[in-house]
Amino acid sequence: MTSGTRVTVLPVPPADTGLVERVRELGPLIRGHALRTERERRVTREVVEALTGTGIQRMNVPRRYGGYQSSLRTQVDALAELSAACGSAGFMTLIQSGCAYVAALFPDEAQDEIFTGPDVRVGDSLVPSATAVPRGDGGYVVNGTSPFATGCRDADWHLLTARVEGRPESVWTAVPVAELEILDDWRVSGLAGSGSGSGSVVARDVVVPAHRVLPVAPLLGGEFPSKANADDPFYRVPVLLMFCAWATANALGLARSALTEFRERIHRRGITYTFYERQNEAPVTHLQTAEAALKLSCAEHLTDEIVTLLQTRAASGEPYTTEERAGVRARSGYVARLCLEAADLLGSASGASSLHEEVPIQRAVRDLRALNLHAFVHPATNLELYGRVLAGLEPGTPFI
Repeated sequence: MTSGTRVTVLPVPPADTGLVERVRELGPLIRGHALRTERERRVTREVVEALTGTGIQRMNVPRRYGGYQSSLRTQVDALAELSAACGSAGFMTLIQSGCAYVAALFPDEAQDEIFTGPDVRVGDSLVPSATAVPRGDGGYVVNGTSPFATGCRDADWHLLTARVEGRPESVWTAVPVAELEILDDWRVSGLAGSGSGSGSVVARDVVVPAHRVLPVAPLLGGEFPSKANADDPFYRVPVLLMFCAWATANALGLARSALTEFRERIHRRGITYTFYERQNEAPVTHLQTAEAALKLSCAEHLTDEIVTLLQTRAASGEPYTTEERAGVRARSGYVARLCLEAADLLGSASGASSLHEEVPIQRAVRDLRALNLHAFVHPATNLELYGRVLAGLEPGTPFI
């Protein structure tokens, strides 16, 4: 669904009280569409509309536009519930709801254009492969192809990252999806439905006025042009640290679903070519289940550390140290790694019958492998930058 064709589901609750429970109640519907979502390479219309009815898109929309400004704990819990039902739907939603947070940092004039309703969907392309040519009035003309445009077919606006021609800087440009060409090029092995049928968008001489531009470098330093949200503690949390928290929710949900599926399967099947008629009776199954559960428990603990730190600093206004910022990225990557290890262990113990597309556990493994490859999540990269800081060096990247 593109802008102008999306059906708004009413009534949407006016507050986020019960949001997690509303998402959980949709679990059977979303799980029932997960295979179709993967095959069609986009989250189904039925699921998109049902999610709208929960209000999950409102989590980071400013209250003055009817948004919730939900606590980070609520956001992580809601996204984890959704991801447990479908990893692709969970990832698409975390990107779109997260991009609403970024949109709230743009100049207020841009926000008035973007947030015409609290359920607006905003997508993005983080890879700065397009080029922005300055116009002289603060605006730009943008050209180029941007990959990894998560959820673009189900979005109203797109935050397209572009390199500024002739300058060593990048900008986020807010563009109506209707002004972009959408390529049908999203054919991947994991999180296959998160691209909404597309991996890339193309800008052809798209004119972006100055008020719809957000410079990346100042944003990383904590500066953003919105006056209405400047003093709101909710929007003072560094956006990259918020993404780290949102990503853990996708990982936790997928790992939880893998563990749940495995614990159900072991009562219905034996271990072929052994005397075990029920897999749950085998000692090796006990070891596998316990180890996976403990990996997931460790991942949940690390996620709690991230959420606690970010919520505490949002309330106090105390600045983050470099070690804390690097530590959040490292924890996020480690959560993704632990969840992949847990799911992979269970998937490997599920037998050849689990290779069938309709068996959820194999999809969870592939989705988690895809999440671990995300540049901001990648465990090895994040461990290195955290280790550099712990060793007294610069992190080696401004993206913390």
